Amino acid sequence: TKNILLHGILIECSIGLDPVCFFSGARRERGPADSPKGCDKSCRAYVGRDKSSKIGPPLSCASGKGVGANPLVLFRNLPEIKYFFSCLPQTFIFTDWEDQELRHRAGDHMINTNCSAVHTRQALCCKMSVEYDKFLESGQKWFCHVDDDNYVNLQNLLHLLSAFSHNQDVYVGRPSLDHPIEAVDHVRNDGSTTVKFWFATGGAGFCISRGLALKMSPWASLGSFISTADRIRLPDDCTVGYIIEGLLEVKMHHSPLFHSHLENLQRLRGEMVFKQVTLSYGGPENRHNVVSVGEMFSVQQDPTRFRSVHCVLYPDTAWCPTATMK
Repeated sequence: TKNILLHGILIECSIGLDPVCFFSGARRERGPADSPKGCDKSCRAYVGRDKSSKIGPPLSCASGKGVGANPLVLFRNLPEIKYFFSCLPQTFIFTDWEDQELRHRAGDHMINTNCSAVHTRQALCCKMSVEYDKFLESGQKWFCHVDDDNYVNLQNLLHLLSAFSHNQDVYVGRPSLDHPIEAVDHVRNDGSTTVKFWFATGGAGFCISRGLALKMSPWASLGSFISTADRIRLPDDCTVGYIIEGLLEVKMHHSPLFHSHLENLQRLRGEMVFKQVTLSYGGPENRHNVVSVGEMFSVQQDPTRFRSVHCVLYPDTAWCPTATMK
């Protein structure tokens, strides 16, 4: 049995691998001053867009724009919420805001990171540091980080991970750049002061085996992740890549099955949609950037197209039109 610590969205929890989920909210769009060289397009956050006026995707949470805004306001109001709460034994919600109703329902599975709600490199790395430590504490075999504007096809994720052992050094995800980035580093053995490495963009999702996560510990555990990020002045997902590829010299497995809102998602059509591991959708600035699936719901009911995807995959779900017709 494999165990997965998943930061993001759990779609089904009863297929035999005991996944553990992380949800995260209240990330903000980065300003120009926070975009480091080489990371201007790919190291931004992906869940800080204002979704408060929209029906969220299955098992997602919404995040407001302002500091102190409730990032989980929609989470209580979705018909899909029962799927999330049925998975509580292996599900955790990470947020920077204390939601009393959600705390009542989720108990200690809601983690208030006490990190800043602003969208800065420091705040993002603070959250990632808490998530990483929670993973080591959990004893699970896989850590998958997925932002809360993603839909995770868990069966495809498990199929992907089944090709690896959690004892191996595994770092799998999708870069949003077509080249490695470069960071200023301490003086290395070869006398250089810079290091080039690939990183998997957090907005599309990535997975790390426990064996590799344990090797990251000197640079990531108990707050070390924040100091490592400060040294190279890069955001959270870039710092993960730096530790794994730049310091541990473990190569990332590039997978085309992970997707963020930075891509042209309209090119994903028909059956291709259901072969992916993660999907995403455009924010208010690009509402038409969604995957192309049959309209079980109207665009007004399902602006992300995630409900429609879910009902194709799980037609017996109570709130799906097909189940209603039955």
